[in-house]
Amino acid sequence: MSLTQATLDANLTANQPTLHLALELSKSKWVVAFSDGLTKLSKARLVTIDAKKFKRLRTEISLAKTRFGLPRDCPVASCYEAGREGFWLHRCLQSIGVDSTIVDPASIEMNRRKRRRKTDRIDARKLLTMLLRCHQGEQDHWSVVRVPSIEDEDARQLHREIERLKIEAKQHRVRIQSLLFTQGVDLAVGRNFVHLLEQLELWDGSRLPAALMARILREHERLHAVKQQLSAIEKERRRLVKESKSSRIEKVRMLQSLRGIGVNGSWVLVMEFFGWRQFRNRKQVGAAAGLTGTPFDSGASERDQGISKAGNRRVRTMMVELAWCWLRFQPESALSIWYGEKWGPGSKRSRKVGIVALARRLLVDLWRFVEFGVVPKGAVM
Repeated sequence: MSLTQATLDANLTANQPTLHLALELSKSKWVVAFSDGLTKLSKARLVTIDAKKFKRLRTEISLAKTRFGLPRDCPVASCYEAGREGFWLHRCLQSIGVDSTIVDPASIEMNRRKRRRKTDRIDARKLLTMLLRCHQGEQDHWSVVRVPSIEDEDARQLHREIERLKIEAKQHRVRIQSLLFTQGVDLAVGRNFVHLLEQLELWDGSRLPAALMARILREHERLHAVKQQLSAIEKERRRLVKESKSSRIEKVRMLQSLRGIGVNGSWVLVMEFFGWRQFRNRKQVGAAAGLTGTPFDSGASERDQGISKAGNRRVRTMMVELAWCWLRFQPESALSIWYGEKWGPGSKRSRKVGIVALARRLLVDLWRFVEFGVVPKGAVM
């Protein structure tokens, strides 16, 4: 059974020996750095192993315990940077009794010199240093990634595939229109596109060249296939919203009971946020979406750098869209009245700045509504 962070911290507080390891990952090789937290970092044990060779990793952990004179049953704490590996490595480490922490790479300190040394071994040592600092009481020197359960991670696939398919459909449509525009033709890709394409005449009355016609038709077939998949997935999502009894879907229905919030907005908010994340206060809600401000106040220089954007981009994008919808469909709500008084008389740019502030406040109100049943003030159900 894997150690929780609270258990590990309790062990460290009680001066129980602990093995620390940091993983620098790549496609083919892993660099692993070991330390007991007592010896100098220059004497840390660094080994390179083939990627995904967990039998070798367990052997190296045993050898590291022997080298540092640690008990064979002492706790092991690890960390690695979030990346392409996702969360499977974290779950695997937990299954073999290693307390794993996934770190946001953007939060890791780095040398600001123009030319800095960078190797996998240097990066592994840096991660190991920060892991030791974390377990010695420093908690704010890096950002830790929250790991969803397998079920919660799987629930995010549906709307993310819809997002990807919409982008692909737009790419196919724009490519078709761009190919036609090279021949001086401006033709919308609609329902009767193929029929209109076959009847199309160029500036001199000639038909489209055969190779270009074939390429456009193949591109249109790919567009049609993407639209069919998109339709099928959206149909499946509507069925789940109608029939599923899961707690996540109940929260989706709850959000849809508010005027101005449809299936897209409610689904993204629940599957990305409210369905599995636990927030203690409104500051955590805004920070997790990257909607909190980032002031710069040093000496005589003082300015606002805008929102941090160090959060879930899907939720952040959706909340800006929902904020505009909120103004339209909930004009009598307290948030809409506040926005109108503070930002309404301003310029177009100031209203865009204000909509981000409204998005942050609206996200907090929706969190309170989902978690505690507190209806946003003045909102219409």
